[in-house]
Amino acid sequence: MNHDASLTASRRRWRGIVLLGPVVLAVAGAVFLLRRPLMMSAPMCLAGRWHGCFDTFNGVVFMTLLSVPLSLLLVWVLARRRRAAGVAGAWRRSLAEVGMVHGTAPFVWMILMPGAGAGIVPGRVSLVPLLDLVTMGPLGIVGNLLVFAALGFFAPVRFAALASVPRVLALGAVCSVLVETAQYVLRLDRVSSVDDVLVNAAGAALAALASRRWWRTVEQPPAERPRPARASSASVPAG
Repeated sequence: MNHDASLTASRRRWRGIVLLGPVVLAVAGAVFLLRRPLMMSAPMCLAGRWHGCFDTFNGVVFMTLLSVPLSLLLVWVLARRRRAAGVAGAWRRSLAEVGMVHGTAPFVWMILMPGAGAGIVPGRVSLVPLLDLVTMGPLGIVGNLLVFAALGFFAPVRFAALASVPRVLALGAVCSVLVETAQYVLRLDRVSSVDDVLVNAAGAALAALASRRWWRTVEQPPAERPRPARASSASVPAG
């Protein structure tokens, strides 16, 4: 048995466990802090009703937390398939991919929820930096920081090309601009604000810093070993 290979496999398993730890702690903390509002939406969501569940912030958060075991099962299935195919970093790749989607899609859904005057009130734009930041309040600022936090946390873990804070910051800004533009074009009775873009991008960058030790770096090709010189056959003089 190759002792070095077993040590490498053990290290990979521990890295996967360590990477999964912050996700579990974040979910547990969210459940504890939001337990009361979540219980208000739980009856509607468990009954499968759209109204009162998927059209409310509390309902979307409840369904996001409720589907965590399903996402973890998906991570396990993807990792098993990749390990069977001999893909390196199977657990890290699978967790990063599922984490990006699971942690980002619900926030985008909530941002694109139509207001009471959707389709009637024309789109509104606020392009003065820091003007809306004062009126957001602590809860609004935290919410905007979390919109693309999962994307910022897992993207550099999955893609070596994004293993840079400026690149993650730019990615968060581009995604936020797309969402704010959709709010305006679809006339959702929401304000498309430049402050939302700034805070969303900052949240992605801060989350990227939190996952820096697990970033995927470009793997260097193994150095070629010098080939042993072929022993030249000594010429036998003709006698």
